[in-house]
Amino acid sequence: MTQTLTGQIVLADRLLAGTVRFDTHIREIEAGGATPHDYILPGFIDGHVHGGDGADTMDGAAAIRRLAHYHMRHGTTTILPTTITRPWEDVIAALKAVAEVMQSPDPDGPRIHGAHLEGPFVSPHKLGAQPPFAIAPSPEKVSEVLSLGCVRVVTLAPELEHARTAIASLAEAGVRISIGHTTADYETAMDTIATICTCGGIAGGTHLFNAMSPIEGRKPGPVTALMCHDASYAEMIFDTHHVHPASFRLASRVMRNRLLFVTDAMRGAGQPDGPSTLGGQDVTIEGGVVRLPNGSLAGSVLNLDQALRNAVTHGASLNEASRLVSGNAASYLGLTDRGLIETGKLADMVVLDRDLIIKEAWVGGRKTFART
Repeated sequence: MTQTLTGQIVLADRLLAGTVRFDTHIREIEAGGATPHDYILPGFIDGHVHGGDGADTMDGAAAIRRLAHYHMRHGTTTILPTTITRPWEDVIAALKAVAEVMQSPDPDGPRIHGAHLEGPFVSPHKLGAQPPFAIAPSPEKVSEVLSLGCVRVVTLAPELEHARTAIASLAEAGVRISIGHTTADYETAMDTIATICTCGGIAGGTHLFNAMSPIEGRKPGPVTALMCHDASYAEMIFDTHHVHPASFRLASRVMRNRLLFVTDAMRGAGQPDGPSTLGGQDVTIEGGVVRLPNGSLAGSVLNLDQALRNAVTHGASLNEASRLVSGNAASYLGLTDRGLIETGKLADMVVLDRDLIIKEAWVGGRKTFART
């Protein structure tokens, strides 16, 4: 059955007052009609999210469904549940839970594209808020991960033993390789991006500016490599705590369509301030900021709708902000069937009011959320 949404349609390059006609896919975009008061955007894509609404990816299948529904209420229609550095058996159990959810999709939930393996192939010297269970990406471990068939992104510190062999295996399997939680310098990062490309892979960066060396005049670091290499994408947690608005504007101007927003949200997203946990570690949420007992940032309680509003507040057009929460991630992940309001794409859409607050979410032409 064909349905319609009327509003200011947020296209890749402009706003269009009109109507979107759709069933499971977008069938027609028609300009004109009554003066619309809502915005229609492509559904958001979160490629790095640990939890929300009290649930965490590491807790199993039921928790993954719960956190996915929570983020859908904030406009996320495609999600990659993300692991954290824990003992290997815990990581594998979490990946199996993601695979289980993928095999039995929830018709009233967002699309579970696959898992983001953020740990344990990270540097023990750049853990950030990751627990101390980092290991090298040995061929045996990488093979076990790939055998599960659910991993779409792997965060990798390229200075680790076996990293080059892992890159070749992951790239061959179509997994995105994201440089992060790393002590690598500029030269190592540039060489790693080149290696990923040579192997036929797609390079990314995990939460740009965080858990990696900063930009210095004589030490440009991995941040500069990720921003300046034309073949590399990078994530950003734009809650304005992890990244200063000026740094966001710099990265956005340099990277343009290679920059994508993620939440890196933990179980406390959507929960009141107070104590919580991340990867078995105690954390405290206060004023929208999550910290370990030592004061270090520890994930976020961000939602992508807030990230979009933050971008607009700090200079992005609504079209640009839409690409940051949707289109750019679709390009990075190779999801050619979504990420744009365009004829033939999946009818994964969100409706925002004039204050950019979520009113509705649609997944495959089904209204999966409506604000009451």
